[in-house]
Amino acid sequence: MSRRNRKPVPAEAVRARIDSLTHDGRGVAHLDGKAVFVEGALPGEEVMFIYVKQHKRYDEAVMTEVIDPSPERVTPRCAHSSLCGGCSLQHLRAESQIQMKERVLLDGLRHLGDVTPEEVMPPLTGPHWGYRRRARLGAKYVEKKQAMFVGFREKRSAYLADLSQCEVLHPKVGHQLLALRELLRGLDAYQRIPQVEVAAGDEKIGLVFRHLDPLSEHDLAALRAFGETHGFYIYLQAAGPDSVAPLWPSDPRLTYRLSEFDVELEFLPTDFTQVNGDINAAMARRALELLDLRGDERVLDLFCGIGNFTLPIARRAAAVVGVEGDAQLVARARGNANRNGIVNAEFHAADLSDETSMWPWAVPGFDKILLDPPRTGALEVVRRVAGLGARRIVYVSCNPATFARDAAELVRQHGYRLRKAGVMDMFPHTTHVECIALFEKK
Repeated sequence: MSRRNRKPVPAEAVRARIDSLTHDGRGVAHLDGKAVFVEGALPGEEVMFIYVKQHKRYDEAVMTEVIDPSPERVTPRCAHSSLCGGCSLQHLRAESQIQMKERVLLDGLRHLGDVTPEEVMPPLTGPHWGYRRRARLGAKYVEKKQAMFVGFREKRSAYLADLSQCEVLHPKVGHQLLALRELLRGLDAYQRIPQVEVAAGDEKIGLVFRHLDPLSEHDLAALRAFGETHGFYIYLQAAGPDSVAPLWPSDPRLTYRLSEFDVELEFLPTDFTQVNGDINAAMARRALELLDLRGDERVLDLFCGIGNFTLPIARRAAAVVGVEGDAQLVARARGNANRNGIVNAEFHAADLSDETSMWPWAVPGFDKILLDPPRTGALEVVRRVAGLGARRIVYVSCNPATFARDAAELVRQHGYRLRKAGVMDMFPHTTHVECIALFEKK
């Protein structure tokens, strides 16, 4: 049926009992033999909802009223939770959120990979509010409303949500959205700044202003003054990521510490760093526990970034090799090793997705391996590292589907056991699922 001939969705509200929860956090009802995915609803609840889309095999809806609430339901802290697309689970008790994520991980391993961990590790959890150290905030002046908006997009929409505050962002940013809006509205280029990127270290926070036209002296002065007044480092981005340059101060320094390993890492605001500092520290601790380093091992850290795992590993191993596809991140990792007086870590730039590339740094072999790939996973890498003879492989994943696929490869094709797996609450109040797992050679 063409879009032109498609029937409009029913306008009247519908009453239904919610049976279960999807992996993306929507309640599932069944009406006339058809599943309806209801945003905002929880299992066991009786709700009223309205349809937003209808498909051949399922429908989509939004809850309008809770008639019989679940005991797992809580009142969202954020006043914008029903509008903003940045979070989708604030109405669900935090403990239930992480249980849901654990089910997503285990269901994915079972259904997609046909593997089951011998042990499910306790989840890694941390603060539920003000945890987010990285974000890309949209910015737009809306003529019809004569107002500047800054923040995340609305649910099911390309429009920016009208936010005054964000409860999951680092509070120095999340509680200053109105000040940021006022700053941007006062610039000559107020219609030519589409985004503001946030990057927080332990002590300082960087704001990167993407601008489509050169900025006037008035705008440059206003941005400097905003940074001085609120304690932000200010960066400008005229084009792609390589164009990012500091405006104030002239030589900013963003850092975070992994105190347990006596390591401090310096990074640029556009470098990949973990969103959640508390979970990152707990994750590094667990990764080292799973590697079970005794001091005489040679370890490989793939997708090493700026050395987030590599440098802690170097404190416990005889030697570690970090490999990353981005040469600039490799340079940053080397600088971090030097800054921390670490001499038993070496770093290489290599396209790990290219199965034909040479790996000269892998010739001596490794006792243990750590993998922290992007969302696409590391299937070709897994196939290659399985031949390096490592007794243990620790895999950190931000996508349970690709992790399940790669786990099946290690277990079914290369003789590894999935000894342990567990989730990490890197993104509370969202449906993002991150996990860490240990594979051992049989």
